[in-house]
Amino acid sequence: MRAYMGLSCKSGSCMDVFMALVRKFIDQRDIFLLFGPVDILIRFNNVKSNEEFIEKWFNPIRMIGADEGLITKTLSFITISQGPEITKKPFAFVFFNTKPKDLESVRCKLLKIPEVLSADSVFGPYDLITSVNVADHAELETLVLLLQQIDGVESTTTSVVAGVNLMPDY
Repeated sequence: MRAYMGLSCKSGSCMDVFMALVRKFIDQRDIFLLFGPVDILIRFNNVKSNEEFIEKWFNPIRMIGADEGLITKTLSFITISQGPEITKKPFAFVFFNTKPKDLESVRCKLLKIPEVLSADSVFGPYDLITSVNVADHAELETLVLLLQQIDGVESTTTSVVAGVNLMPDY
């Protein structure tokens, strides 16, 4: 099972939270600093159960910098059906809301687009989390306009991944 956790951070504290995540919990390749509705998106692969996610990841992570109030909001996304593993660093994540009857159809259509690295349907405020790889902002704009035209898509929110590299790209 795959899960995601979105974190909103106190102004100026994103790098402190990011570094704490890398030091204590998670491989840097699964942590994404975003310019969007959340500051940090964390991907968890091979989660065995909701209980494991809560005990091993959710509760400890939300306590990072608790005394200083470094994390101001958390969002959790549990995957219903997942796409392939992300093997390249994404340029952006696109969050989708779909018509309920079209969720799986939209996910399958997304996975046929070469720039789409992965598409996971999730429980949470969005229906799908999609990672995409493009060369630049112009290509991202073209891609997002294409994605918004897929039958069944009601809305999208796009978050560009910040270029923070503490370790080599994968």
